[in-house]
Amino acid sequence: MTEHRSTPDPADPLSEDALGRVPEWLRQAAPEAELTRLQRLRIALGRHSGKLLGGGVAVLLLACTGVGATVGYQGFQRWRAGPVAYPTISPPSGEQAVTSASPPPAAGPFDGTPAAGFPEGTAGIALPPAKRTGPFTARQVTDALTKVRKALVTARLDRAFFTAKEPERLVRQFAPDARDDLRDDFPAGEAGSYATRLAPGARLGADQPRVKGRISYRAAKDPDGIRILRITTNFVWAYAFPTASTEPGGGVVVVHDTVVWSVAHPDDVRPASLGLWIEKADSYASNIDCAAWDKGLLALGEPSFGGPADPDPDAVFDPDKTLDLPDTC
Repeated sequence: MTEHRSTPDPADPLSEDALGRVPEWLRQAAPEAELTRLQRLRIALGRHSGKLLGGGVAVLLLACTGVGATVGYQGFQRWRAGPVAYPTISPPSGEQAVTSASPPPAAGPFDGTPAAGFPEGTAGIALPPAKRTGPFTARQVTDALTKVRKALVTARLDRAFFTAKEPERLVRQFAPDARDDLRDDFPAGEAGSYATRLAPGARLGADQPRVKGRISYRAAKDPDGIRILRITTNFVWAYAFPTASTEPGGGVVVVHDTVVWSVAHPDDVRPASLGLWIEKADSYASNIDCAAWDKGLLALGEPSFGGPADPDPDAVFDPDKTLDLPDTC
């Protein structure tokens, strides 16, 4: 029988019979070195086909997307939870300054026009000091000036009067003998030179009209020799109408009037003639509906301050300018 020698197991440690005396360090298997992350990745990439490689990259991309989505959601959660309260600091000691500028005012319809600097409403009607003048005492002068101011407020600033069916709110402030002629002025379209009446369908904005002008007075006599206190008013009235225009002053209608009022001395006339009269009234208007203005009514028209030949569009806002400006109609 043939004797077979067993072949040493390669996995077993080598024996001295096969190799003779072997150093101790050679008898033991070398410890496996720790693979780096890059090495493991290279091995993995080398063991898989291109198809599997694409799938692996896709997995990595999905993983990255998942991280991004998580971060985004966490940001959303923080937004939904409201702002984070951060701690405050104590200001240092010593002199300091704190920002205190006021916010800019809201845009108004008069912005970009001279009327932006005018007083609002009745604040623009200032009375001169009342002094004894000719045969009129200081008290009589005060009374006459007060009547004129009240009539101006009604005629040019009273919104109820602007749309009232009848003009009695103003007419009854005059001497009884003067009232019939005044009533005739309204249907004839003549009252627009001293009173504001809105055209049908026209309406003013919420802003108060802007007013600038002056009042003066002196003693005089009329053609019949009656002693009178003659009071002259010269005012620019700027009204703001609603408009879609974005141009400065696009919704602003300007009326410049000069009115001569008179009050007779009580010793020279009968009681029915005592009180306020209008001797003369002239006016100019701009940015108006011309058809309405011909009827003594006010409405917004095409944006236009001064006529085509007028080189100064701000002239209509100046009470010192003449009323003989180029006609915008």
